[in-house]
Amino acid sequence: MNVAIIGCGGVGMKRALSLSPHKLVIAIDTDLDRAKSVANAVGCKCVSTDPTRVFGQRDLNVDIVIIATTNEFLARYTLDAVCHGKHVLVEKPAGRSAEELVPIIEAANKNNVFVKVGFNHRFHPALLKAKEWVKSGALGELMFVRGRYGHGGRLGYEKEWRADPAQSGGGELIDQGVHLIDLSRWFLGDLEVINGYAHTYFWDMPVDDNAFLMLKSKTDKVAWLHVSCTEWKNLFSFEVYGKKGKLIIGGLGGSYGLETLTYHQMSPLMGIPNTSVWKFPQKTDESWKKELNYFIGCIKRHEKPEGDITDAKKALDIVKTVYSDQ
Repeated sequence: MNVAIIGCGGVGMKRALSLSPHKLVIAIDTDLDRAKSVANAVGCKCVSTDPTRVFGQRDLNVDIVIIATTNEFLARYTLDAVCHGKHVLVEKPAGRSAEELVPIIEAANKNNVFVKVGFNHRFHPALLKAKEWVKSGALGELMFVRGRYGHGGRLGYEKEWRADPAQSGGGELIDQGVHLIDLSRWFLGDLEVINGYAHTYFWDMPVDDNAFLMLKSKTDKVAWLHVSCTEWKNLFSFEVYGKKGKLIIGGLGGSYGLETLTYHQMSPLMGIPNTSVWKFPQKTDESWKKELNYFIGCIKRHEKPEGDITDAKKALDIVKTVYSDQ
């Protein structure tokens, strides 16, 4: 398929490098040098600073638009693409608020196109294997999940776009928090906020640097979550608890450490469980490629993808509830 990328920063580059065998036909960024860098990396000759080049240009013949801009442009460009009949893969959180996603959902249905949101964590090998174990019934009935996700920022972090609510829509909760919310919904189904608190402890910025959530399903399954950009050693930990055992996903590779899956199987006599550990060393993060291939498969089968714009809206509904309660 022919792909256009709008937004050629770090994530845009990761998306471009994960396209093969599909073809990048245009790279677009307000910074032309960034667009050229992404285009050159995959042998694309067409670059622009104008996102409208993607829409209605027959010579480009774009099938899918990947949108990897800062948050304030995500919903706008997604809506433009959908209204021109393009399938879209838009990076999380897909917009600054749940309200920004409503017209996208309506337009996607009207124009018979799909909008996948960049919840690439679903495609990390440890999480894929964990999902398989849950589906197999190995854990029995699920009870709750517990997730922690954080990084320590960097010098000048409080001056970056993520610290400006007009650009970002919020702080750590809307940034890494939507990943944990999405994963919790993936395992437990729809969730509502029982309690949540977002606060700024360290960084001199008008958005939250930590958020704490307790979410619950209609069947009383609970997600207990903490996201932070005062986590001085980068951390990812996601635990799934069932009545027959538990799964622990740790690390995401790179600065988050070796990705692992640990399965603690409850003994019939209880006591010390049987434990199995899988390690997933990766030279490159394949989740980006797996997510795109999954999305393209859905398009070809005309099958609604999981982790789509509706899932993003439900995650942002939770974010809105927590922010509005502060």
